[in-house]
Amino acid sequence: MIPITITVYGAEEKCASCIHLPSAYETKEWLEAAITRKFPNEKLSFEYCDINDELKTEEQVKYSQMILDDEYFYPLVVINGEVVAEGNPNLPSILKKISKLLQMDHS
Repeated sequence: MIPITITVYGAEEKCASCIHLPSAYETKEWLEAAITRKFPNEKLSFEYCDINDELKTEEQVKYSQMILDDEYFYPLVVINGEVVAEGNPNLPSILKKISKLLQMDHS
């Protein structure tokens, strides 16, 4: 079974266009609850990466810098290194991507 890691990038301060939306951390918690409910028996890991904190991996540095350079909006949702949503994430498209990864793994 391939591990599936869902990383949500963001910052404590909301972006200007996201003022009426949940924070990036709240988005991570909401996604974790919704995805875990949809895939209760799968091994999924969830991470939150604050773009203003000390970063641990090359991937975190890369996506955080892209957000800071205005190439992406946050919250940015990355699954196994691939951007799947930004700004106001669309749950059905995220679930579809996870389903696709799980099908590839089970075949």
